[in-house]
Amino acid sequence: MVVIRLARGGSKKSPFYRIVVADKRSPRDGKYIERIGQFNPVARGQEPRLLFDLERFDHWVGQGAQASDRVKSLVKEHKKAATQAAA
Repeated sequence: MVVIRLARGGSKKSPFYRIVVADKRSPRDGKYIERIGQFNPVARGQEPRLLFDLERFDHWVGQGAQASDRVKSLVKEHKKAATQAAA
C-alpha cells in the first residue's frame, strides 16, 4: 500500500518535515517514491511554514494512496490559505 506521510528531518528541538509518498513498509525517514512538499512547524519571519504540490497530492490519492491524519489536516490548511489568498 502507498501512503502519504511526513518524514522527519532537522536537528534536535528544530524539526523539519518532508511530505512524501512512500510504501507503507518503508521506514519513516527512509526510502520514498516522491517528495510532494515540506512542512516547517517552527518557521519564523519570512520562512514558509508549508509548501505543498496539491496537483501531485490529488494524483496520488487518485491512484489509491492513503494520507495520514496529519497530512490531511495540512492539506485542509493549505486549501483554506489558498482560497483566502485568492479572495
